[in-house]
Amino acid sequence: MMSAMDEPIPTGSLLDSLLSEEIFRPQEPQTLEEAGLPPTVVEGLLCKQLLACGMSSGRGLAQAICLPFGLVDPILQNLRTRQIIVHTGSAHLNDYTYALTDAGRQRAQTEMEICGYVGAAPVPLDDYIVSVDAQSIRAESPRQEDLLRAFEGLTLNDDTVSAIGPAVNSGAGLFLYGEPGNGKTTLARRITGCFGQHIWIPRTLIVDGQFIKLFDATYHRELQEERHTLLKDQDHDPRWVKIRRPTVVVGGELTMESLEIRHDPHHNVSEAPVQLKSNCGCLLIDDFGRQRVDPDELLNRWIVPLESGHDFLTLATGKKIQVPFDQLIIFSTNLDPVTLADDAFLRRIPYKIEIGDPSEEEYRQLFQMAAEMFDCPYEDDAVTYLLQTHLYGKNRPLRRCHARDILSQIRNYCAYHDLPLEMKPEYFDHVVKSYFTALSSSPSKTPDTPAPRHAPNVTSEQRPSSQLDQGASGARAPSVAPAPVQEAGCEAFDRTMAMDR
Repeated sequence: MMSAMDEPIPTGSLLDSLLSEEIFRPQEPQTLEEAGLPPTVVEGLLCKQLLACGMSSGRGLAQAICLPFGLVDPILQNLRTRQIIVHTGSAHLNDYTYALTDAGRQRAQTEMEICGYVGAAPVPLDDYIVSVDAQSIRAESPRQEDLLRAFEGLTLNDDTVSAIGPAVNSGAGLFLYGEPGNGKTTLARRITGCFGQHIWIPRTLIVDGQFIKLFDATYHRELQEERHTLLKDQDHDPRWVKIRRPTVVVGGELTMESLEIRHDPHHNVSEAPVQLKSNCGCLLIDDFGRQRVDPDELLNRWIVPLESGHDFLTLATGKKIQVPFDQLIIFSTNLDPVTLADDAFLRRIPYKIEIGDPSEEEYRQLFQMAAEMFDCPYEDDAVTYLLQTHLYGKNRPLRRCHARDILSQIRNYCAYHDLPLEMKPEYFDHVVKSYFTALSSSPSKTPDTPAPRHAPNVTSEQRPSSQLDQGASGARAPSVAPAPVQEAGCEAFDRTMAMDR
């Protein structure tokens, strides 16, 4: 394997790298030594593949285990000489169709009992470490224009963007906190777009004979190769896959076991933990403080990796291995970070950014964008009616999720009644009955006191303690009184920001 950062490369590969803006590109191995694999591993993969499919051409087998045919063909001939496999016919391009002999079937079944992994040949851990170093997110330096491009279509004030920019550049991680429904999760997902657009990762790793699956279609979006070079293309190592920089999102389901290598004893195959899958990208801990694991325990697990840039994992054999810890960690929470972590950890996550409620101007802009998305004529008077009657008049806060959510319900209402989609006051009256559900009816103000049209944009240090630490479900820290009114409709959509799909 070869990286443009640590080894000399041919002129053609250099030009290809420059034209494609790639810092790292895994080169196709020409020998088993270059692939970092012993012959027994490749033989086992070939036998298990034939056991699974019955028969296949040599090129088909090479494609199935993601190795060049020129490298696989001599191993197939060796297996045939040892009567592990046999020719069953001819195939195109001087190839043959292969099947297992009785001895080969026994060999394949033994291999399956040892390790049930079938698929792409693995990549040695050392090669993966080199790739992470070459594609490190900490080597990226996003500028303001990169941030604005990533946040296109979102409504954020200049102060918030200015606060996020240095935090992203630091690579040290950050807390995004604030009331539910204002788009913390969507904002966090967009941050990955500030960095380089794609990276290469192995499909599977091998460490001391242990197979660890790394590529995960849940988190990794595979990209098709595009060629933009006038010189002859040099194929990449097919054991690697080109993906968008990952954004791995974990929420309330996160446990301490998710942060360790998960081993399947039945098949003797392991799965990489979430922090390994998020390398060179972002790891978003959503709804932080509401996991089944205690926040202190979770934070203590990451104090050393955040400081050192590497993590230690334990294989099924009990051996500890050192792996890269190279991602931007983002904690998204409805609670005040001070109540969730001690000073030692907060020092390692130096950026705490509050995502506040939108201003009235932003609120109207969100409805304009939502109306365009739903192909609905925008009516500013109808939004004014909504604000005065159902928000200010009921002492309800403005949330960025309202525009998309309320218009979505109006669309459903109009479709059911076979009505044209419009923004009418009577439609708002109908929708808000189900959308806004007060969890607490305790009045926060006397009836004759008008609600303020704008809440001051204060920081956590300036805000009274009674306004902090509110959770997505209306829960608060034990020492703080409950909020006067909390909207269930906002809570249900805390995981997205209005206008962002």
